[in-house]
Amino acid sequence: MRIALAGLGTVGAATVRVLRANAGLLKARGQEIKLVAVSARDKRKDRDCDLSGIKWVDDPLDLAYQDIDVVIDTISGARSLTLEIAESALGNGKHFVTASKALIAAHGVDLARTAEKAELQLSFEAAVCGGVPVLKTLREGMAANRISSVRGILNGTTNYILTHMHEDGVDFETALAEAHRRGYAEADPAFDIDGIDAAHKLSILSAVAFGVVPDISDISTEGIRSITREDLRDAAARGGRIKLIGTAIRKGTRVIQRVQPAFVPLEEPLSRVGGVLNGVEISGDVSGAIFLQGLGAGGDATASAIVADLVDIARGHRSFAFGVPADSLITNN
Repeated sequence: MRIALAGLGTVGAATVRVLRANAGLLKARGQEIKLVAVSARDKRKDRDCDLSGIKWVDDPLDLAYQDIDVVIDTISGARSLTLEIAESALGNGKHFVTASKALIAAHGVDLARTAEKAELQLSFEAAVCGGVPVLKTLREGMAANRISSVRGILNGTTNYILTHMHEDGVDFETALAEAHRRGYAEADPAFDIDGIDAAHKLSILSAVAFGVVPDISDISTEGIRSITREDLRDAAARGGRIKLIGTAIRKGTRVIQRVQPAFVPLEEPLSRVGGVLNGVEISGDVSGAIFLQGLGAGGDATASAIVADLVDIARGHRSFAFGVPADSLITNN
């Protein structure tokens, strides 16, 4: 299977390294996966990955016109470009794999509809919770279940900040500065600390879990800017922790969705999800509660999910992007 990659940042470079390092293993699990073309902004930049024998393409939109089977998107912060890449790939008969939660939250249904009509695969496991296979669990492992709720810590930056504030007694600004220093926070952290990133991810989880159209405007969203050391000390005294929690619960014909700081008792697994980890609890009518935890971001974790999607495609495995046909998704009202 011949693939092309758009974006050679942290995630893109890690994906190249995984494909190189585990080439034999991947072949044994599906078929040979060969990276034949890449595109990024600066060809001269050292990206700490081996690009020998790989064609450089200046315009990422041209990747879809190469002799390939799959286009992978790891470009961050440029949703209009990633949408063009997705449309170019699917429009030219290529499967499309992306790590962009903003793209899927905003345009995933239209892209899924296009992919279905062309009998192509649209995959985005890496868009939610990094290396934690939560979408695959919902779509495949819990396919026999009627899901009643999905609840979790969906953003590693805010979880690190709250963990640092609790464990080291520092205030929000100090914890945010440390998150910047460690590379956990962007130059403009608003997307994370105001809950927007978690809302994008929750909208995708809700689509797969409940069959509703992703819509972040339907999610009540509150970030962590107002959380103080005193709030965390009070939570600890009451036998719990404060976490930024995304929750989607089925209530009759509606799905109630919210992202907000919440008190989590110590007896609940989510209270023990610390640092940059993510954790998700899914409740099904047959399976009961399922709990998943792991690295929710970072190059290697995200590359793990991207390559897992590639292995599925290499095996000839096809699934509806949201678990059901795009036209059967319903508006949550």
